Amino acid sequence: MGFNCGIVGLPNVGKSTLFNALTATEAAEAANFPFCTKDPNVGRVGVPDPRLDRIAEIAGSARVIPTQLEIVDIAGLIKGASKGEGLGNRFLANIRETDAVLHVVRCFESGDVTHVDGAVNPLRDAETVNTELMLADLESLERRLATTQKRAKTGDAEARALTAAIERAAAALADGRPARTLPASADEARWVRQLELLTAKPVLYVCNVDEGSAATGNALSDTVAAAARAEGADAVVISAAIEAEVAQLTDPEEKRDFLHAIGLEEPGLNRVIAAGYRLLDLITFFTAGPKEARAWTVHRNATAPEAAGAIHSDFQRGFIRAETIDYDSYVTLGGEQACKDAGRMRQEGKEYVVQDGDIFHFRFNV
Repeated sequence: MGFNCGIVGLPNVGKSTLFNALTATEAAEAANFPFCTKDPNVGRVGVPDPRLDRIAEIAGSARVIPTQLEIVDIAGLIKGASKGEGLGNRFLANIRETDAVLHVVRCFESGDVTHVDGAVNPLRDAETVNTELMLADLESLERRLATTQKRAKTGDAEARALTAAIERAAAALADGRPARTLPASADEARWVRQLELLTAKPVLYVCNVDEGSAATGNALSDTVAAAARAEGADAVVISAAIEAEVAQLTDPEEKRDFLHAIGLEEPGLNRVIAAGYRLLDLITFFTAGPKEARAWTVHRNATAPEAAGAIHSDFQRGFIRAETIDYDSYVTLGGEQACKDAGRMRQEGKEYVVQDGDIFHFRFNV
């Protein structure tokens, strides 16, 4: 089951530096000129979860495998991208393929790093990107509307519902509101999802600050956080420059000392990854044994068979039951056998809704 976040923003805001730090690679060239990233770079990053290490310790697992998110570094966008300016067409196609957006905004001053608009203003930068996405969505809706209206006049119920969704979304976009802010019933939301709008994707604003502001943020990042809250989004503060340095440290103690010296308890990237995970409304379940302890990802409200399918399609197809232990019981009692002895292992069927932290052993027959 794959999930990915696209890193977007104007040129020279720190997208590629962030990508390199997230994935601990040099796959994304980072340089001080626009359109450095012409084609999207793709990397996978483990989601930090201390529960997995504790489970592995109790189970005596030889390997520990975290759940992962795919991160896509997308070319910088400029005004006019919705009309194909710069690398606009490629940018829009790349972002359309992602599940969520990590929107990097520059919240630091530097004479060494040029700004595409000549001055640092994160709210203006965010508005530039959001406006281009809204314009692209409006153009997409206008192309579809005539066709759905024609079908709706024939009495086609689906066409009428889709036309209504298009008209509501277009009105919001024309008013400067992204599609993700549309209040909608479950049925209306289903039709909006069919439109595959860029501005319907969940967004996390990543405020890239100077090194001295990494622990507390600054006035610029505060304005972004306030704007994010107003549109129902979230924001995190990092210093991409610091994260790039941390990513090069391989010794855990050295990394910890470096972070403590600048007032950080953990890498800012941990917050970005965890926030991206929440952004997609994902939860984690675990499997554990002598060979490996592993974290797996499913959407919230997934059923036990769907969780089994995250491991292998045969597990879902032949699902019989899920032997289930909650995380707290597993840790408190000291593992699978102790939980069995205490009657804390449950037998769950096809209707069971997975809870974050569940530890499963699936029974299946194909």
